[in-house]
Amino acid sequence: MTGRQNGVAKQLQDNFPWLVSVACAAHRLALSCKDASSNVPYMATFRDHLQQLHLYFRNSANRTSVLKAAAQTLGLADLKVKEVKDTRWLSQHSAIMSLQRNLGAVLSALAEESEVNRCPLAKGLYSFLATYRFVAAVYLQADVLPHLACLSKLFQKENVNFLALKHQVPVTIAILRTIRDAGDHQPPGSFLSRLHQDLDNPTGLSSFGVVHEEERNRRHRGSLEEHSREQLWVRFKNQVMEPYLDALVESLERRFGSLDLLGAFHVLGPQAAKEDEAVCVRNLKLLSNKFLTGDQVIQEWTSFRQHILIGAFQGMDQQQIMTRLASQIDEWGQLYPGLNKLAAIGLTIPVSSVNCERDFSTLNRVKTDLRNRLQGEHLATCLRVSINGPPPPNSPTEEPWSSSLKSPGELNAPRLDVAFVDEQKLHSSPSVVFFVLILLSLSCPLPLTLTVSQRS
Repeated sequence: MTGRQNGVAKQLQDNFPWLVSVACAAHRLALSCKDASSNVPYMATFRDHLQQLHLYFRNSANRTSVLKAAAQTLGLADLKVKEVKDTRWLSQHSAIMSLQRNLGAVLSALAEESEVNRCPLAKGLYSFLATYRFVAAVYLQADVLPHLACLSKLFQKENVNFLALKHQVPVTIAILRTIRDAGDHQPPGSFLSRLHQDLDNPTGLSSFGVVHEEERNRRHRGSLEEHSREQLWVRFKNQVMEPYLDALVESLERRFGSLDLLGAFHVLGPQAAKEDEAVCVRNLKLLSNKFLTGDQVIQEWTSFRQHILIGAFQGMDQQQIMTRLASQIDEWGQLYPGLNKLAAIGLTIPVSSVNCERDFSTLNRVKTDLRNRLQGEHLATCLRVSINGPPPPNSPTEEPWSSSLKSPGELNAPRLDVAFVDEQKLHSSPSVVFFVLILLSLSCPLPLTLTVSQRS
């Protein structure tokens, strides 16, 4: 649909030259990470084993208990093997950071399942995980993914502007190139800089004998050739790290390369008034050639710039300036018709489809399997309340059970007084009273103390 040669967007642009095709920035970033992993054979296998590791522990409560026991023995907390999904933009970052913190517990649990229960799946996972290359790949991604996650979170903001794409993407690419060029001398504080230190830690990974990097050596299918730590690092750097970072940089540049048009809208922001005038004129010409006719907008910019510096737009951010400039109520549209049109176009160009994705997630939370009869206006109202409404107030039923205990083993049961107008109505409507009591018992998890009194 978005193909550059014969996609739907390309065919529409051929017929309507002023049309702008914008792919979701968050999706483009996720696809860039996926492409980089797919281009390096080991990283593709690495990603598959992360998913297998998650499924191995998720599908068995016994295996999960073994994993938690190993974590308690090693003094680790917040242990959870998380899932990796392409549709969840930050899933791989969460999975890698959790695995890096708890790698010792995961290896210990797999070793116990392999030796005690003779589980072939655990043995296969352990033979892949307990290798120098896998540990180094985990540490590499622990250094790389936080920068990509920061970029993804920036794209997921509700009011993200065009500068986020134009300026932050090159910064992230420069950071990735710095990690690649550092090679054997990674900066202090990075995970790769303490890789060998963690491998030699007697209370950590040293007890698992992470030396050989080939699976066939683990399974005794080939000659057990010994390699020095330096040889293992050089092989990992040449075969995994450098190709992976090169593919990631190339994918980011390819997917975020054509950002000049979107970045040109920066000229309508407060920072542009303080920049070099030649840069502003170049951006205005780019926008004018795409959406307008003539150079009238450059003449308008000379006067409009003073309003940003000392006039009516002083102290406003880009969103406020463009909103006021595009308004049909104020007089700014008549004073600056060219800038008025550019501001209206800039406000309607979506940078990402994050809001759409959030609405779909809200629909899945509201219309569940138990509420599948919701439809029409009722469903739309529930969605509007969930998306735009205020956060729900704290309810007494949401408090922990411990707050309802007077002493160990004694429940602090809430007291409920029900007063009727007279005793005759109490005897005349027993079914209504019974129905009210059922509703109260279902809505409150604690025992109720019911007192029925009569009034004259």
